[in-house]
Amino acid sequence: MLLRKRKLGRKIEEINIGEKLTLTEKMEDKDLLLYLGLTNDANPLYIQHDYASLTSYTKPIVPNIMLVGIITSAISKYLPGPGSHILSQELEFPKPVYHYGTVTFFFEVIGVNRENHFIEIDIIGVNEEEEIVLKGSMKACPPKQIASTDGSILDNF
Repeated sequence: MLLRKRKLGRKIEEINIGEKLTLTEKMEDKDLLLYLGLTNDANPLYIQHDYASLTSYTKPIVPNIMLVGIITSAISKYLPGPGSHILSQELEFPKPVYHYGTVTFFFEVIGVNRENHFIEIDIIGVNEEEEIVLKGSMKACPPKQIASTDGSILDNF
């Protein structure tokens, strides 16, 4: 396993302002239940229809942190890809996302700072009605390859 080469995402030199990515996700019960089980989050607003009907939302909503998880996953998979790391985030959630809702995420590289080795990505999420449910930005550090990945780095072990 240590000798298997791993694919790194794109290096900062390969990324340009204006690059875009679009991703669509449907909020399914299985994903909500996995999140709630993993985090031990017992907020009834996220899962109980009778409770949510008593609130201004009227039905269960998707936890915002799940939307953030989808975003960070897209950054680590695609833009810039494997080996990247989130440095900071600034996000707003102007409208709730409901169970079984579909969110389309739009990513755009709005800054490339080669000197400090990070990119800034603008993010907008819209629901089926084309309403903005999420907006903001993240700074991400693209992967840095500092040594060969052929296994020779482990020769002394």
